[in-house]
Amino acid sequence: MAHILLVEDDKSIVTNLTEFLQKENFTITTVDGQNRALSLLEESAAVFDLILLDVSLADGNGFAVCRAAKSTTDLPVIFLTASGDEYSVVTGLDLGADDYISKPFRPRELVSRIHNILRRYSKTNTSLEYKTLRVDIVKATVHKDDEEILLSALEYRLLLYLLSNQGIVLSRSQLLEALWDIAGEFVNDNTLTVYIKRLREKIEKDPQNPQLIKTVRGLGYKMGD
Repeated sequence: MAHILLVEDDKSIVTNLTEFLQKENFTITTVDGQNRALSLLEESAAVFDLILLDVSLADGNGFAVCRAAKSTTDLPVIFLTASGDEYSVVTGLDLGADDYISKPFRPRELVSRIHNILRRYSKTNTSLEYKTLRVDIVKATVHKDDEEILLSALEYRLLLYLLSNQGIVLSRSQLLEALWDIAGEFVNDNTLTVYIKRLREKIEKDPQNPQLIKTVRGLGYKMGD
């Protein structure tokens, strides 16, 4: 599940595009300005797979964000530009942007372009790691301190989602939506509580004092600093 950073200050575009891309099985994080985007890239650029970036932002522009994305982890960037804005297109491409799409755009076309770019950047890593945990994505195996841990399908999917979003606080509703989509079955709030508890019992040294899956009171859960 690719994690996209959407940098856009038009609330209607953010709402509609986020809803559409989530239905296409993308994880979406949104910010509305240059400064917040730069801070987020500095803090946790590695968790993102691609940036959708508006050229015009309330507190700056997308060019600075593109430059930062390319100078840190060489994240793929797609610019969202106003129709006919040739200067912005040329400037963005000169900065290393991978593609651009003019507003208003067709969502299906955007998704196609996203998939094409992600295939070009396909990551060679086949594992996810955090502290003593290691997940082999190809073999779907989980090891803690080099000892294999057996997880149920839903426990594995929950762990994979947490590991794929290290350092990000995930609300209960985000986790519910992700597990429901992935599992193809209804997962309610009580079920999530049960699976968080079961997963902690298998991966935590002290499940009563969890150090891997941390509860962020009033917000949700987080794995990673």
